[in-house]
Amino acid sequence: MSDRPQRNIAMELVRVTEAAAMAAARYMGTGDKEGGDRAAVEAMRLMLSTVDMDGVVVIGEGEKDKAPMLFNGERVGNGNPPAADVAVDPVEGTNLLALGRPNALSVIAIAERWSLWNPGPSLYMEKLVVDRRAKDAIDIRLSPTENLHRIAEALGRPVRELTVFVLDKPRHQALVNEIRATGARISLQTDGDVAGALLACLPNTGIDVLMGIGGTPEGVLAAVAVKAAGGGMQARRAPQSDAEYQRVIAADEEWDRILTLDDLVQSDDAFFAATGITDGPLLEGVRYYSEEITTHSLVMRVRTGTLRYIKAIHHIEKLARVSPITYAETR
Repeated sequence: MSDRPQRNIAMELVRVTEAAAMAAARYMGTGDKEGGDRAAVEAMRLMLSTVDMDGVVVIGEGEKDKAPMLFNGERVGNGNPPAADVAVDPVEGTNLLALGRPNALSVIAIAERWSLWNPGPSLYMEKLVVDRRAKDAIDIRLSPTENLHRIAEALGRPVRELTVFVLDKPRHQALVNEIRATGARISLQTDGDVAGALLACLPNTGIDVLMGIGGTPEGVLAAVAVKAAGGGMQARRAPQSDAEYQRVIAADEEWDRILTLDDLVQSDDAFFAATGITDGPLLEGVRYYSEEITTHSLVMRVRTGTLRYIKAIHHIEKLARVSPITYAETR
């Protein structure tokens, strides 16, 4: 970055994800995913304006969400150094939020300016994520079967004891069949591959591997967390339509090259924060009490590998006095 980042910038980021999560949580189970996403975007953008940085959104709400703010290229922060790339997903798992299902998160990552990989017109990528013990065993060019056997050997366990996180999408039917043929177990989830990557890169979560195709924005966000955790990740673009394929090959002749963690996040001056919106195996969701709201967050720093879990108590009446965002009804 133009100036070395302050150590507490990660703590500023968790205030951003807490605000977005609390704003979105009011929509849990309502079926209104647009309303929940809009509330999170507004809260996240407001809090980002207070962060001491000169940020540019490189991974934003983007084309798929048609968002009026936090779009790619938007300037965020208060304009002071350090200069930074910013990647955001105010609600990672809008369907999960709308249906009240587990693993909806509010997520942000920042890194030294020009150091986060820009997906350009690419919307989807194939991903392979493991924790630090298996990071040297993976090769995305190999079959899922070969990778699972290599991962099992690195972990010192039989393949049948591995659990693989896979998004439950029609495009993954062949992948699911092959994983099952190895004897490995599968955690099929409808959405939330940032959460899946977190579970795969952190030890003792019950998930050993993330495999399959998900969004490129989520891939970049996840890469910051995986790098901070010391885990392993490989990816490559995987266009899911003829139109996307034509845009991708027009933008990059080497569109199908393997992307490593150092391609996705080129700097060690990088930070990641996530706050649970709905309950999940890694983070509790936003919880309401008579006068308080609690949030549960994860904060990571790439340079030091420091990982913090933060449980915060927010006083509803006091929040209402200082913030234009409605986090809960005052009594």
